[in-house]
Amino acid sequence: MDRRHFISTTAASAAFFTTPGLFAEQLMPTASMGEGPFYPDKLPIDTDNDLLLINDSITPAVGEITHLTGKVLSPNGSPLRNAFVEIWQTDANGSYLHSQSSNREKWDANFQGYGRFMTASSGEYYFRTIKPVRYPGRTPHIHIGVSLNGKRIFTSQILIKGEALNAQDQLYRAIKDPKAKQTVMADFKPVKGCKLGSLAAEFNVVLGTTVEENQDPTIKGSIGKPIYRRR
Repeated sequence: MDRRHFISTTAASAAFFTTPGLFAEQLMPTASMGEGPFYPDKLPIDTDNDLLLINDSITPAVGEITHLTGKVLSPNGSPLRNAFVEIWQTDANGSYLHSQSSNREKWDANFQGYGRFMTASSGEYYFRTIKPVRYPGRTPHIHIGVSLNGKRIFTSQILIKGEALNAQDQLYRAIKDPKAKQTVMADFKPVKGCKLGSLAAEFNVVLGTTVEENQDPTIKGSIGKPIYRRR
């Protein structure tokens, strides 16, 4: 399925989130979850939003193709522009792009492992990646971080809705509010009419506090420093 076509087909369903101040009540903030120890200790040369292909390679990574979309929103539903969204996750073998990750010898050389995308005025982001798989001691998940003006303002993890292992995951269980637990879930659904068996997942990030944006089009910062690195 063509990536540009996929984005255009999701535009209508996302339209509800594009109008600033549309919500009468504040949205439920997305729960924060730990960054974890395996933020890449060396970023790949290719850091774009397509994690399935590295640079000009024609060999895709192994895994269930997933189109991950969403918006970064303030508590009142206003979209946040010029924010950098980062994701990082294991490959299909459960190995991170990190020198101390387990199964490192089985790393899929065709999987980027990390990507970033800058939101436009709609607050929307888009990644092409794989459906997350189980990591030793953890439920399947995708790490996500949001930076604005060179500062990390949000960090969490995207879990699979309905995954049985969620109930055993310590980080998920540490979120006590049942409603907050739902904010870290994404439903991975088959893309209708896609012969490749691709999946679509939507994950909207609602910030806990209103963040002041740039008042001019100049981007005044890039990626914020990771909160935690494994030594």
